Amino acid sequence: MGPGGVDHIDTASAYYATSAQILRALSRQLFAYPASADLSDPTAAFTPAPDLAAEVPTEENGGISADRRTYTIRLREGVRWNSTPPREVTAHDVIRGLKRLPNPVSGAGALHYFTSTIVGFREYCDAYRTAFEGREPTPAALAEFQNTHDIAGLRAADDKTLVFRLRQPANDFLNILATGFTSPAPEEYDAYLPDSAEFRRNTLSCAPYRLAEYADNGLKILLERNPEWRKETDPIRNQYVERIDIRVGNEPVAVTQQKMDRGEIDLAWSYTAVSWARPKAGQDAAPRSYPGFALNPYLVFNLRSPNQDGAVGKLGVRKAIAHAVNKVAIGEILDDLDAPNTPLRSVIPVGSIGHRDFNPYPTPDDRGDPATARRLLVEAGYGDGLTLIAAVRDIGIHLKVMESVAADLAKIGIALEWRKYSQAEYYGSVLSDPEAGRRGEWDIAEPGFTPDWFGNNGRVIVQPLFQTNDVQGTTNYGGYSSPVVDALIEQALQEPDPAAAEQLWHQVDVEVMRDLPIVPILNFAAMTSRYHGKRVRNAVHVPQIEFFDMTNLWLDPPED
Repeated sequence: MGPGGVDHIDTASAYYATSAQILRALSRQLFAYPASADLSDPTAAFTPAPDLAAEVPTEENGGISADRRTYTIRLREGVRWNSTPPREVTAHDVIRGLKRLPNPVSGAGALHYFTSTIVGFREYCDAYRTAFEGREPTPAALAEFQNTHDIAGLRAADDKTLVFRLRQPANDFLNILATGFTSPAPEEYDAYLPDSAEFRRNTLSCAPYRLAEYADNGLKILLERNPEWRKETDPIRNQYVERIDIRVGNEPVAVTQQKMDRGEIDLAWSYTAVSWARPKAGQDAAPRSYPGFALNPYLVFNLRSPNQDGAVGKLGVRKAIAHAVNKVAIGEILDDLDAPNTPLRSVIPVGSIGHRDFNPYPTPDDRGDPATARRLLVEAGYGDGLTLIAAVRDIGIHLKVMESVAADLAKIGIALEWRKYSQAEYYGSVLSDPEAGRRGEWDIAEPGFTPDWFGNNGRVIVQPLFQTNDVQGTTNYGGYSSPVVDALIEQALQEPDPAAAEQLWHQVDVEVMRDLPIVPILNFAAMTSRYHGKRVRNAVHVPQIEFFDMTNLWLDPPED
């Protein structure tokens, strides 16, 4: 139980950490990260392992070509859909899943991972987008496009063998194939609009659990055992508990912890009811550790917005806001989560490749500089002040953060008109919809972003957030587009020397901060320790999704 919720259930579009928490139980990918109670060895914790794939491809086993541009992935035998009748997952299902990513209804937030690596993926996405300009995206029309258009660098050699051809060698390609976007899609999905209510009622699973109920717009989610799953076909997950009952609420952290202490609930849903404290009643504590840091929270500007004569599209206004924000005060709000955080002064957080400590918009002790901010606002032509529309998640901790921002901006003459949304609405129908941005439905928002993987992760912050991507489902929420940044990203992706690549990623950071499409606020620990109820056993972590792995824990019997 806890606040928040999922952004999507459909793996073609799901990109939020809480979504990944349950999709771990409902879906499988070509590769995945094993859960672990010990993160002392980053190589082991951050290295993808075979999931649907039968083995890690290498040059020695024929899985990687000598020029490292062709990957041959062989699938496991015996992985089955809970379809009617049940049938095995095939290479064609994986291809269908990848072909669904650029759909115009609810598309993927990290398309660049695929368009920048797989031959023909960019052209396929462009053709998909063109085909539905001014055309209703019905299920039949979407399926017809996907089933009659191929991706040049992706084919099924047979039912159990996938062949990928890459634009250039990518030493993080297995990390890309370990994202949720590589989940297979059964042929039944051709009958539904992506992530629609009908889709959610008919979601199929090849993982340990199935979606038994999705009610009240995601406020209640029930997972039950998938009878078609077999442990011998899944080296990553288990199926210990009979069902997983998730309830979305909005109560203080302390209340949720008290419920866990009393045995009323076993785990905190989402990440706001957490503690580094040892569990009570003599339990073993999960290790106090974290793999890296998230860019969380940050302020993003809707650069498309026409509001107030396009105010947030003007660099001077954005600079004024950057100087106004008291980052330390926001960190103190998030101290309630008992997670380490420090002020972040550029877009790449600590622990990700390309991070360096530089500060292009300094304020005294990172507590804001109202005088400088006010001067910049006047110079930008808004001496009489202005009102901006703030998109806000209707969740306690996020409301507090935006209240702090609003107080800082009020000091310099900027008022915020709040529009509140559920978690799913916030990401799904507001921030990720470029048309909502063009309509001026919001000017400023407060999202967060956790790297999709740690370790070799140069692309994982800058590609999703800052490479040009003005399509439905984007995580470049404000519509930022810079030819300089796009070119640097492409150069970094092709650079074989790690030190030279790191320098290029840092140059991206410098260029983005010069344009200031966002205001970074905090390095926030991607936490792996969690407070849990006293019945919970084997509470192991998946760093890439920031949570306990629900498929690998079990419960002691209830007390009399």
